[in-house]
Amino acid sequence: MLSIRTAPGSGATGRRNIKSRCILFSLLFFISSSGLNAAPGDSTITLTNAVQRALSQNPSLKVFPYRYAALQGQAETAGLRPAYELGFDAENVGGTGDFSGAGGAELTIALSSVIEMGDKRAARQGVISHSRSVLNASRQVESLALLGEVTRRYVDVLAAQEQVTLAGEAAQLASESLRIVKKRATAGATPEAEVKRAQAAAEQAKLALLSEQQRLAYLKVSLSALWGVTSPDFDKVEGDLFQFGEDVAFDLLYAKVEKNPAIEVFAVESRLKEAEIRLAQTQSSADISWSVGVRRLQETDDTALVAGFSMPLFSGKRNAGAVSTALAEKNQVLAERDVMLLDLHTQLFRAFHNRKQAIVAVKALRTAIIPALEQALVETQAAYQRGRYGYLDYVSARQELLSARRTQIEAAAAALTYGAEIEQLTAEPLALTQYGEDYTFSGTPQ
Repeated sequence: MLSIRTAPGSGATGRRNIKSRCILFSLLFFISSSGLNAAPGDSTITLTNAVQRALSQNPSLKVFPYRYAALQGQAETAGLRPAYELGFDAENVGGTGDFSGAGGAELTIALSSVIEMGDKRAARQGVISHSRSVLNASRQVESLALLGEVTRRYVDVLAAQEQVTLAGEAAQLASESLRIVKKRATAGATPEAEVKRAQAAAEQAKLALLSEQQRLAYLKVSLSALWGVTSPDFDKVEGDLFQFGEDVAFDLLYAKVEKNPAIEVFAVESRLKEAEIRLAQTQSSADISWSVGVRRLQETDDTALVAGFSMPLFSGKRNAGAVSTALAEKNQVLAERDVMLLDLHTQLFRAFHNRKQAIVAVKALRTAIIPALEQALVETQAAYQRGRYGYLDYVSARQELLSARRTQIEAAAAALTYGAEIEQLTAEPLALTQYGEDYTFSGTPQ
């Protein structure tokens, strides 16, 4: 019951801007369509509910609308043409001799601007457009990381619930053992010291139960913090800790790694660098400054038109360094992408094999080890009541069973956690039955 059902749903403005071709948001927008996915009540939450709340309320995602707004402002600035300037010049004013006063002044009023060469305006707009694509990809990476974290904390809570149940059963076993020891002591078949030890064991079991309850309370707070809530509004989470779904071959999983948004970021960053290269190349084309105006000669009371233009020389050579820098930055992005792919391969390999090992451990414990220990406890308890086994034999049999069941819970939680890591690395569901809920896969987010 931990898997996530995907289907189109409403979302924030930022989510609607995400490219529909990306697989990630087929995983992120979920709407429940069966009784398993619908929360049974206010005190119970499913993984689908947790993911939906985290995506809509997590503070780390709330910065993206502001980043989009900032890019929009930059886009408006990048689309502006060069400004016009109005200038006024006064010559031959306030001098000496014939040029004293303003009688011989030459007054000029002119309008000037710049003609951009090399299509600089389109290049600026291209950089902003690709910056928006980088921001989209970054938001997808953040959302996928959030999805993985929600799943991991959800599994932690689910495992903690099982540990609380186990601790409660351990406390009951300790109380039952105390009853049996007291009965034997009353019959004179065991010393009073064993009663004291059994009493101490029962109290320790109660303390262990309290500790697990406190740990569960903390983990619920940790989970609810992902959607900005400091006090959990649920009592339990729904899910089957011991259902793992079908195995998927490693090669098939790794083939999907290139679809991971973390890799997509490098692709869009590469396109951004190409846009920056084009922008740098446009700077090699010198802009032409022009002006046109009217000049009045006070001495002769005449007027005349004035015009002029100017452009820098050798701008291409002066801009070669900026072009080389932009090209080097693009090549650096491509190299970093290769490094990331190798790192993702290592992470996937570790998660894949650790998950398989955890599943093997759970199956061995469930089918062979725990049944044998349960039977051994029954027989040891019966033998202890008949006086054939000592108190230590009885306690050891009980502790071995509890330890095996605790190990089973930990292995099951590890299998689900590694499964969540695999899903985060591949940006796709690991298997249709991975967590016990059914998937409804939708390839086009809203």
